[in-house]
Amino acid sequence: MTGVLFELSFAVAAPFWALMILLPRWSWTERIVRSPLIVLPVVVIYGLLVIPAMGDVLPAVTSPTLDGVRDLLGTDTGAAAGWAHMIGFDLFVGRWAWLDSRERRVPALVMAPVLVLTILLGPLGLAVYLGVRLRWARPQDAGSERQPLG
Repeated sequence: MTGVLFELSFAVAAPFWALMILLPRWSWTERIVRSPLIVLPVVVIYGLLVIPAMGDVLPAVTSPTLDGVRDLLGTDTGAAAGWAHMIGFDLFVGRWAWLDSRERRVPALVMAPVLVLTILLGPLGLAVYLGVRLRWARPQDAGSERQPLG
């Protein structure tokens, strides 16, 4: 069962990545991706893996040590749960970047490699997007200076 859940983790996320990368201008893409619920299938898989193993997981995450986390992730269940965790968060970050890039009118050809990088190496994809977004201001911010708070 663990192997099936491992395989399903990316399989249930892949259609949303495909929409954002391959069909960014299709009207249904925005309707679908706008919902944060697109990560729900991966969250369910994560829950199916973690909840039954809570006795092993909780000590490793409440008092983490390198050895403890290594031992947890070194099991089939731990590796599958870690993978689902990464897939879910990468999809959520990719969704945010895609929606933000649409507001800023970042070209789809710029975003496609950023999203692929986010799929493969999530934090690096996020870092690259944070750099990319500096080049494109949101339309409502263009031409206006930010007012100081207070």
